[in-house]
Amino acid sequence: MTQVIETIDVDVPVRTAYNQWTQFESFPHFLDFVQSITQIDDTHTHWVVKIAGAEREFDAVITEQHPDERVAWNSTSGEENHAGVVTFHKLSDTTSRVTVQLDWEAEGFLEKVGAVFGVDDHVIKKDLKNFKEFVENPANQNDGWRGEVQI
Repeated sequence: MTQVIETIDVDVPVRTAYNQWTQFESFPHFLDFVQSITQIDDTHTHWVVKIAGAEREFDAVITEQHPDERVAWNSTSGEENHAGVVTFHKLSDTTSRVTVQLDWEAEGFLEKVGAVFGVDDHVIKKDLKNFKEFVENPANQNDGWRGEVQI
């Protein structure tokens, strides 16, 4: 199993960072590998991603969600076996820290080589920088779903 943990500080309140992260259908704007996400209901999503040049689809379930604190999920179908958690930390009234932890089983030769050479770490860092740019733009700041999930 491959694991990546990356952190970035964003110049928005923790509520704004959290709200944006719960807008799953906006992920293609800042996550390069995500082609689309469809929110099926409060806890289920359908993903279309492009990894190592191959398009893949999978479903995921949100297993834990606490406003302004964390969102955790697991894949439930498809070729991608992964889980993740994003945590949100208040640094000040206007600055937050976002930490992403992803765990997945590398499938296929290119993904395994990428995992060995740390390509995944670079991709996640780049995507977090994209998230920072996206969430700091006032035009992109929307209210998110603020319900609790504990499965």
